[in-house]
Amino acid sequence: MNIKIDNKITAYEVKKENDDSNKEEATVHHIAPLLERDDILEGSTYKIKTPNSDHAMYITINDVVVNHGTPDEHRRPFEIFINSKNMEHFMWIVALTRITSAIFRKGGDITFLVEELKAVFDPRGGYYKRGGKYMPSIVAEIGEVIQQHLISIGMMEGQLNNAELQAKRHEAEEKLGSDAIAKGNQCDKCGAMAVVRLDNCNCCLECGDSKCG
Repeated sequence: MNIKIDNKITAYEVKKENDDSNKEEATVHHIAPLLERDDILEGSTYKIKTPNSDHAMYITINDVVVNHGTPDEHRRPFEIFINSKNMEHFMWIVALTRITSAIFRKGGDITFLVEELKAVFDPRGGYYKRGGKYMPSIVAEIGEVIQQHLISIGMMEGQLNNAELQAKRHEAEEKLGSDAIAKGNQCDKCGAMAVVRLDNCNCCLECGDSKCG
């Protein structure tokens, strides 16, 4: 490329190709440090029992406290363990727990895990869990467990311990009987067999979805 010089040349300098002054400043991307593990962690254990297996699956999620002693103090998952007497799924369960735990320790937004896991469908077909909610796969139910845990520690918004939903369930039991949920139709939103008619309006007693707003 030709450059026109209008001023008088008073001096010049030849720069070598390997001269550091010719190099553009590199863009440095800072990676957040991995979360460190305390000697003792608090956590919760959840039980999964599917109709496809005689043995239950136990999921333990341990949390670490971040920014301890500051206004921004909060809990977040650090690791996950899955245990079962059923060895059929041992290999992929080990892989899943290691990858999920690694994502937990990376920090940042981990809520995408819920959506990804709950979107996994078993080609052999899913199953209905207790209460009538449809699960497309064991992996999807593991995703739901992680979702419930994130809701319980405040990392996700959800309807855990939702007073309005509990009131609707109580109303349904009074009007339709104690087995109201078992008699329900399938919900288009969450897939649970828990849609009943209350006050001339269809309402899901599992997720709270209502056609009347």
